[in-house]
Amino acid sequence: MLDLLIEGGKYPDFKSEDIRKANIGVRDGKIVFIGKDVPESKKVIYAHEKIVSPGFIDIHMHEEDFVHEGEKYVISEMMLKMGVTTAVGGNCGLQKQPLKQFKNVIEKTGGSPINYLMLAGYNQFRNELGIGRYDSVSPLQKKQIEQLIKEELEQGATGISFGIEYDPGITTEEIVEILNCFDDSSLLAAVHYRNSCTKDTFAIKEMVEIAGKIPMKFQISHLSSCSAMGGMEESLKIIDEAMESNVKLNFDTYPYNAFSTHVGSEVFEDGCLDRWQKDYDCILLTEEPYKNVRCTKTILEDVRKNYPSMLAVVFAMNEDEIRKAIACKNGMIASDGIINGGKGHPRAAGTFPRVLGKYVREDKVIDIKDALRKITLEPAKRLGLCNKGRIELGCDADMTIFNPDTISDGATFIDIDIPSEGIDYVLINGQVAVHDKKVVDGRLGRFISYKEII
Repeated sequence: MLDLLIEGGKYPDFKSEDIRKANIGVRDGKIVFIGKDVPESKKVIYAHEKIVSPGFIDIHMHEEDFVHEGEKYVISEMMLKMGVTTAVGGNCGLQKQPLKQFKNVIEKTGGSPINYLMLAGYNQFRNELGIGRYDSVSPLQKKQIEQLIKEELEQGATGISFGIEYDPGITTEEIVEILNCFDDSSLLAAVHYRNSCTKDTFAIKEMVEIAGKIPMKFQISHLSSCSAMGGMEESLKIIDEAMESNVKLNFDTYPYNAFSTHVGSEVFEDGCLDRWQKDYDCILLTEEPYKNVRCTKTILEDVRKNYPSMLAVVFAMNEDEIRKAIACKNGMIASDGIINGGKGHPRAAGTFPRVLGKYVREDKVIDIKDALRKITLEPAKRLGLCNKGRIELGCDADMTIFNPDTISDGATFIDIDIPSEGIDYVLINGQVAVHDKKVVDGRLGRFISYKEII
C-alpha cells in the first residue's frame, strides 16, 4: 500500500521533454509509482488540471544567520510557501555563523522548513582575519583562510562563495589561488561579480577567466543584477560561448528589475548613481525609520552612516534585459532572497511563482517545461542532488503542486508578506508541508551535507 497517491495531475518528464498526465505514488518518502493505475493508498491528493512539479530548488538564497534572528526560520518559511523545498545559503561570500553552529540550530529545533545546503563564505573569513575591504591578503592570511574553508568543507559545505563587489581588494589571482587549493570537481564556486556591467562587460569576462582556471564548477551569481543595466545581451553572448568549451560554467538570475543589498556596503559608494544612470529616488529603503521611503541625497548619507545594515532596494535594471536572462537556453532561476527581520525585497517570497505566472503564462517569455527545468532539474544536477529535481521512480518525494492557470506572486516591494496564489501543496519527503498557503508542518527539512552527495 502507498503512503500517498497524487491522482490526476500532470508532471514534467524531462527525459521526453513533455508534460505527462499520470498518478504518482509515494512510499517511505520516495516516488515508487508513476502510471495510469490507481493503487491503494492511505492518503490521496486530487491534482486534476494541476502540475505536479519536483520541489523548486533555489541555488542562491541568504538564510545563513540564525544568531540575529533568534533561531527562527524567516526566509525559508517564505520559500516553503512559494514551493521551494531545497535551497543553498552562504552566497556572495556571506556566511554569518560557522556551519557547525548552523547545523546545531536545525537539530535543536527538530528540523527546518526546507532542505539546506551551505557554501563557505570567503568574505566572511577575510573579515574574521581583519582584512580591510580594499586590502590584499598576505601569504600567511591565505593559509589561514584555506584552513577555515577546509573546516567548513569538512562540516559539509557544498562549495565556496565570493562577493568581489563587497570587498574590492579581492583580486582575480587571489580567487584562483584559493580555489586551486581544493582539487575537487564536485565543489561549487559561486561568485558575486566585481561591478555592474553598464558600459563594459569586464566583470563577466573576469568570472569566465576564473572559471577556466579552477577545478570545480563555477556559478555566476544573480546575472540580472550584474548585467540588466545595459550589458545583458553582450554578457549572455560571452557566457553562452564560454559554456560551449567549459561545461562547469553556468549562472543564475532572478525575475525582478530591482536588486537589494545592505546600504552600508561598497555597492553604494560615490559614483554608483552615475554608473546606474539613475537618481537618488531609485533607492527604496525597507526598514524603520525609513521604511518604504525613497532616498534623497541627505537620506542616503544618513542611512549609510547610522543604519548601514539596513537593506535597500534599487530600481536600476531594465525589464527587457531581465526577460532575456530568463529566456536564455542556459542558466537557472534563483531568488537571491535576503531579509532583515522579515523585511526586504519580495524576491525572497515570490520569485518562483512570479516566473511561472508572469514570465510563462502572461508574457510567454519562456515555456513551462523550460521554466520548470531551470528551477528543478538544472539546479539539482548542478548541486549533485541525483534524487531531487525530477519526478522519477526512486527519487525523493519533494513536490510542489500548483495550478498553471492561477499561479502568481503576491509579495510586493511594499509588503512582502502577501502570499502567492495557485500553490495547492508543497511536499517534502512525501509529507505535506504546505496546503493552500498554510504551513502544515514547518520542520520537515534538514541540512544536506556535501559528503552525502559526492
